[in-house]
Amino acid sequence: MRRDGSRNLSRRGAYLLPGHEGARDVTLLATGTEVALAVEARALLAQEGIRAAVVSMPCWELFDEQDAAYQSDVLGTAPRVGVEAAMAFGWQRWLDRGDAFVGMTGFGASDRTEALYRHFGVTAERIAKEARGLLGR
Repeated sequence: MRRDGSRNLSRRGAYLLPGHEGARDVTLLATGTEVALAVEARALLAQEGIRAAVVSMPCWELFDEQDAAYQSDVLGTAPRVGVEAAMAFGWQRWLDRGDAFVGMTGFGASDRTEALYRHFGVTAERIAKEARGLLGR
């Protein structure tokens, strides 16, 4: 959880969360409440020695307006997992071929949020599994 409110990092559309110091093996891109799931997945991966960076991506349009150097710093060169409790539409802009997406695969389900997340596999465990798969583990 971010505790320093002195800077508005969202104004750039996406930013790295603390805890990614040094090289990274995988980058977890998430938006909204799914950022918390990506942080949980990072902790699961860390237990296996996998270094994951988490990017909060609240506004694709603002991030698209940033200079290439900033985008490169945030996205890095490691494989990426996009996470959103929605369809994958639009994520191809930020995910390379071969990267992974964790989200919904259809519409029409109705239940409590937690149940829907489990139904569609939008969980920290699934995010970690996709990351492992990208790394061949």
